[in-house]
Formats: sequence, structure tokens, C-alpha cells
Amino acid sequence: MKRFILGVVSLMTCFILGQSLVANASVKVYHQHSTGLINHPSRMRVLNNSKVKYVKVVKRFTHMRKSHKTNQMKSVRGKKVTFKTRYLLPYPGKGHEHWGNPQSIAVSKSGYMYVVYCPTSTRNRGRVVRFNMKRLKTLGVNKDPKLLQSVYVKHHGKYSAKQKNLQKAIKTGGLFETGHGQSLAYNSKNHGLYMWRDNLAKGAVQPLTGGYIQHISTKTLKPNWAVKFPLVSHGYIHGGHSLAFDKHGNAYFWSNPGNGVNVYKGKISAHHVAFRRTDQVFKHLPGTHVQSMGYNPKRGRLYLVSDDSVASFPAKQLKGRGSVTNQSFDWSELTPKRETEGLTFDGSGHGYLLTNHSPEVLVSTTVY
Repeated sequence: MKRFILGVVSLMTCFILGQSLVANASVKVYHQHSTGLINHPSRMRVLNNSKVKYVKVVKRFTHMRKSHKTNQMKSVRGKKVTFKTRYLLPYPGKGHEHWGNPQSIAVSKSGYMYVVYCPTSTRNRGRVVRFNMKRLKTLGVNKDPKLLQSVYVKHHGKYSAKQKNLQKAIKTGGLFETGHGQSLAYNSKNHGLYMWRDNLAKGAVQPLTGGYIQHISTKTLKPNWAVKFPLVSHGYIHGGHSLAFDKHGNAYFWSNPGNGVNVYKGKISAHHVAFRRTDQVFKHLPGTHVQSMGYNPKRGRLYLVSDDSVASFPAKQLKGRGSVTNQSFDWSELTPKRETEGLTFDGSGHGYLLTNHSPEVLVSTTVY
């Protein structure tokens, strides 16, 4: 799977001017033309966050066998944490569709889990699949995750009554343009789902210039409106690979334009998208690639996820000129090397870790 190197990722956004067009007969696209980057500091304060250690991506990830009933990932350095299998994701998917290559995950207040799948064969296109976690628990999946993994595997040419009940807990969205698809995020303030559409040009390792944020309908699991805007600041900037919301509805993403971790904070709505780059640059990166960003409402912390390396710090310390210190950070290196695709949290503070090879969701055994 092609990835984005941290050194080429950065972003700015704009105010929407109100002009809208209807795309694909169902997605209303709002076009904006002027920059909306707020209070962009010309000189950044660099923080030596030495508690965070750089973990280089491995050449070959560990692949979990389908015969395994449960798996485990735990920290080998840094803050202690253990993740254990909660869901072995369906493989194959509904109608023998290839649901491989999951890219991002979001969990709602109402107990739904959303996973973005972007098969490598459908370049820049993918789908959202919704799982009713309460129903899955009632049907015994939490105790036997393999029930979910084989939910679309027929036995003697038909599905069992158990499989049919499990299938009712799963809603499959249609294909749409996702880009890389690793930025799905849930805003608990307005109960909305959002993601960047960061398309790749053919043969390129960077996304196409220009930003595009999609609002995903929780009913259809497809975009129902979007914001298209230029990514221009002294030339084109490439970005849009991570997204998270705090409990107040603030949106965040992170990138590395070459000088360390840059964190952006802003607001996304149907008629306004505006971010500012916060004033502190974090010198030490968690790893080779930007994989995702998460927010834990229980601890009020933001999480920077790279390949099996997770760093976090208090979101409130980004206010003003920033008060994040080296001691503000927690950091964990995880094993085995599974290719961590996404990290999200429920209201209790437990982390849901989406991994590839083979696709599954593991949950932290403690508040993380």
C-alpha cells in the first residue's frame, strides 16, 4: 500500500464564499477561493519533545493468521498499554466484495463503529461500513470475534441463522471517491462524520493540489456535501491525511513540512472551514508516516499515530502561543508490527486500534 512520507505533508484551509454546485446529482460541493488560514505565525517555537522516539517503518509488516481467534498488541517502550482483539473484521465482505485495506475508523456516541475500506484495485475510491457494536455484543462477537470475520462465508451454499442476524448489525455503503481514506473522524459535538478526499495523481506519491473535505451521511454512508478549496501558501501545499475532533467540536490535523510535527486547529461546518497552525513545532516525530490522529475525551488528549508508534499530549495546551512541554507527552512503541491504520476512543477513554494484515480492531484493556 502506498503511503505518504511525513516530509511532504502540510495543509492550510479557507473560508467558504457561499458558491455551491451539485456534483454527482447528490453531493453539494461548496467552492471557496480565498485563503482562510488564521493567525499563521511566521516564526514557530520548536519544542524538543525528546520523550517521543522515532520508529522507522519496517520493510515487512507482521501478518496475523486467520486461524487466530484473538490477537494482542502491547507497548515495548514508553507508556504501558495493551490492545486485545475486539473485532476480526469481515473477510471477504458482503457479496464476496474485497474489503481489504481498511484505512480509518471512527466510533460514535450511539455505539456505531465506522470503518473506511479502500481496496488497492479501486484507486482513490472506497466505502464506509457501519457496525452496530451493541448488537454485535449481544450476538456474542465480543467473546468470539471469528463470528464476525466469517459472517459472509456461506456454508453448504447458504448462510446460517446466526450469520443472518449478524449481517443485520452491518450496513455497507457504496463506493465513492475517498482518496487515501485515512482521515475519517466523528465530531461528537454535532454527531457528524467528516473526512478529507486526498486523491493521488497516477504514479504520484503526493495528493493532488487542492483541498476537499467531505461530510459523510450516517444514513447513506456516502458524502452528502463537501467543501472544495485551494491549498496555497507561497505555492501549493499537499495535505489532508489526518483529522480529529475534540469534545468541543474543534478540528485538528498534523503534518510535517520538513521541520517537525505541525499541528493545526480549526472549525469545519457546512459554510466555513478555517484552521490556524498552532505556535509550537514538535521536533521529534513518532515515525516515518502520518497514519492518523485521535482524541480521547476522557483524558482530553490528542494522539499522533505513525507506524506502531503513538504520541499524545493535552489538547488544551495548544491554546494561545501553546504551553506543551516535553513532560506533557506520552509515547508508546507497539509490537508486533501490524501497520496501525487508525486510533479512536469511546466515551470511557478506551482506545480502538485499527490494524491491517489481517484487518481487525483491537481495544485497549485500560484507559489509554
